[in-house]
Amino acid sequence: MNQTRTFLIFALLAVAWLLFQAWEKDYGPQPPVAPVAAATAGTDTSVPGATSSTASAAAVPGTVSEASAQLITVSTDVLRLTIDTRGGSVVRSELLHYPVAPVTKQNPEPAPVRLLDDDRAQYFVAQSGLVSNQGDAPDHRAVFSVAQTSYTLAQGQDELKVDLTWQDAAGLKVTKTFALKRGSYTVAVDQKIDNGGSTVWAGNAYEQLQRVAPAQQKSWWQNFSDPSSHSFYGAAWYSPEDKMSTLPFADFAKKPLNHAITGGWAAMLQHYFFVSWIPLAQDANTYSTSVINPDTAQPVYLIRAVGPALSVAPGQSLSSTSRLYVGPKLQGTLDLVAPGLDLTTNYGMLTVVAQPLHWLLSKLHSISGNWGVAIILLVLLLKAALWKLTATQFRSGAKMRKLQPRVNALKERYGDDKMKMQQAMMELYKKEKVNPMSGCLPVLITMPVFFGLYRVLMESVELRHAPFFGWVHDLSAPDPFFVLPVLYILVMLATQWLSPSAAGMDPAQQKMMKVMPVVFGFMFLFFPAGLVLYWVINGLTSLTQQWLITRSVERADEKAKEA
Repeated sequence: MNQTRTFLIFALLAVAWLLFQAWEKDYGPQPPVAPVAAATAGTDTSVPGATSSTASAAAVPGTVSEASAQLITVSTDVLRLTIDTRGGSVVRSELLHYPVAPVTKQNPEPAPVRLLDDDRAQYFVAQSGLVSNQGDAPDHRAVFSVAQTSYTLAQGQDELKVDLTWQDAAGLKVTKTFALKRGSYTVAVDQKIDNGGSTVWAGNAYEQLQRVAPAQQKSWWQNFSDPSSHSFYGAAWYSPEDKMSTLPFADFAKKPLNHAITGGWAAMLQHYFFVSWIPLAQDANTYSTSVINPDTAQPVYLIRAVGPALSVAPGQSLSSTSRLYVGPKLQGTLDLVAPGLDLTTNYGMLTVVAQPLHWLLSKLHSISGNWGVAIILLVLLLKAALWKLTATQFRSGAKMRKLQPRVNALKERYGDDKMKMQQAMMELYKKEKVNPMSGCLPVLITMPVFFGLYRVLMESVELRHAPFFGWVHDLSAPDPFFVLPVLYILVMLATQWLSPSAAGMDPAQQKMMKVMPVVFGFMFLFFPAGLVLYWVINGLTSLTQQWLITRSVERADEKAKEA
């Protein structure tokens, strides 16, 4: 089996896998949506119920202040947050180092990615608050007061704090403090309770995320060509025992979460980025999910963590602290924020291949300073490791090319009797010590690398908008001018020219093999440029090695004839 046929098998598997992913997204079996009862009149399902140390209490919504709310802007070197004084909710977040589009001459300053957003069409907010079954408590609908409406991390300043305060007539005062640090996407959120009243205050702190599901692509072809369509969108939570679990939006009504976890976190995931609430590791929190307005055209999906029961005696104070992560899925650093956060970059069943690939690419990037160069170095390392194996393959191919006249003679001798012809060819190969299957093993070894690299390019935020050289501004997106796919076609045509024709292949198959580089070159028009770059360099190095070995075999034959 020559290199072209082996590649054909590999490429067909690759395309079949990608097409199946796209088809499954649109036409695969969808989980049935269980009916969800509408919220009882007067009950806000977005507010959790308070608990006591002895029994659970019914949900008691906090009092909604009629005071007017305002928006606060908080900026650091990497984050710009908008906080609503109604509830102290984070209603907008802009990731200043992550533009929505690559930086080009035509677009030198693209807008930053907006992750949290209170716009109705992209509604996604992070909320926190307190609930009590014994009186007022500032939940995420209470209006806080603030000293100013704009906060900016100054030059030379490492930390920025923003205080929001709430107080009721009975003397209960709550200060919600947001603490942001330079270079960090983690926000510490502290809710300090000062009980200036005459009775014990009892209640719970909670954190939650609310969002609408993103608009879905309707066409399977759009899903195939859109990298984000293969990523997970939905809720996730972590426990030390079960690690990370996920819940797609379609399963919220069917498989609601209600579970006590110590040392966990709750998140909403999407392509490249996510938002997560991380309670204190030592506290047992009750994690739950629900759907708000399930019967409407745009239901809101909620995941929340309710902390343990709190009790504050008159004249005493108590703080409840959690952390909010709003940012990219940065591998190698997220596990330092909280255990298991690195799992948010989900490579699926290819994790065992993709994670080492990402680690190796990161090391190569630290040397080269360019992700495209890192991919080229990865190919060269892989080729060096497989050099002897592929050399055996190409020597066998060169010998098969030399045997081609004798193979053609066998075809003429046996005509349509394919069984006898195959037996005669096997005897010929055995006599000449040629293994027609020698090309399979190198391709079987490189196949997992191909699939793993595809997942790395699709899921790793480090390669998002990563430029190469010249016209390639984003290795995770298709080549805008199709230069790499055309180079790939040329490399494969040259490889076909060097490779011997497969024995026993009829003229129709030979014609099909000749057009296959063009067919798969067309498919590569929609693949990430980084993946096509990998395959072009892989093909060029293989072609060079094949040419060198073919030349050495021909020279050896010439010397043998002269002798």
